[in-house]
Order: sequence, then structure tokens, then C-alpha cells
Amino acid sequence: MRMRRKPNLLSRIDKCAHLLTSNPENLRGEWLDNIVDTNSVSFNELHIELGCGKGLFTSEKAKRSPETLLVALEKTSNVLVIALERARDEQIRNIRFINRLADDLLDFFAKDEVSRIYINFCDPWPANRHAKRRLTGQRFLKMYETILRKGGEIHFKTDNFTLFDFSINEFMHNGFFLLEKSLDIHKHGPVGIMTDYEDKYYDQEMPIYRCIVQK
Repeated sequence: MRMRRKPNLLSRIDKCAHLLTSNPENLRGEWLDNIVDTNSVSFNELHIELGCGKGLFTSEKAKRSPETLLVALEKTSNVLVIALERARDEQIRNIRFINRLADDLLDFFAKDEVSRIYINFCDPWPANRHAKRRLTGQRFLKMYETILRKGGEIHFKTDNFTLFDFSINEFMHNGFFLLEKSLDIHKHGPVGIMTDYEDKYYDQEMPIYRCIVQK
């Protein structure tokens, strides 16, 4: 079912234009050189988030890491506008958004440019014929391996055990080292920053699977 466009979507996005990078290809290899904070001080690291949704995790992570530039991708404009408005209203300066698919990462980021990648609750694409679309599949891992610097990390969370098990195997067979693994990260209380989606499922006491792997 196709999502209906939100009222005044384009005008709402336009009001947040300073946070939206329309031509990320132009910044490839130069993100940290071209984007600075309000005091014209350069950021120390570049982190990216794939599929930021409504941006709760994005904004909270950026606020807790003011020295880091966080670039968040979200393909759905109806959802992205909420993330944009959240960052704008909270006056967060170390976030930029890209309204594009993760398929084009190599066009946006250069070799060894990224220090960390966040993948939170991506579409599991359960059918075998759709396996190549999974953000933790080999096709995407090859991209991550290119843009991540040595020692760079991928932080992955999901509520889908089948996807988690698949992802662990893919990481291990594609040159990534497992640093952390949890089959129920919030078992003894909330850990870290939650997404909007994660917060809902935490209240329902559903297990959240999480791992951190390193290049």
C-alpha cells in the first residue's frame, strides 16, 4: 500500500533545507572539510545512519556526540520530514540528511571516509529472492568495507531473529570482526538510545537483538 503524501510536505521540507543535502555526490570525500559546527570548528569523525525513520535515534545520538558529524539516509519523504523538523526544532547542528537509497553509498562517501555505520531495524526482506536487498547482505557489506576506515564499526539492531542470525553470518564471512552481541539488549532495562520503533516494542517486552562489528 502506497503511503499518502503528508499535507504541505514540500514546503515543510523546504523550511529545513539547511539540514538536507540535495547533492551528496558533491561532498564525497570532503564531508568533514566542508561541514563545520556553528563556531566554524571541524568535526572529528563522520558517522552515517541507514534508514533513520522519524529521527529520534538520530537526534539523540547527535546531541550526545557534538564532535561528530552524523549523516542520516532516509528514502521516504513522509517520514524524513519528521526527522528534519525534529533536528531543526532542537537546533541540532551536527546532522545532515540525505533523501536517497543506501544503494548509492559509494557515490556519496569515499574510501575510508566513514568511522561508523548505524543500521537500526531495517526491512528484513524475508523472501529468499529479496536477500540481495537486505542492508546486512554481502552486496551492501562490500560497500561498507570500502567507505569504512580501518577499525570502523557497524552498529546493528533488529527485532527479527532470522535477520539477526543471517546478518551475523554475513558479517563473519565478509571480513568483519564481532565485538559485541546481545540476544536481548534491554533485558535488564533500557540500554543506549532507542529509535521510535524500538521504544514501542520495548514496552511490549519484545527482545531486541544487537551486535557491533569492526572492519
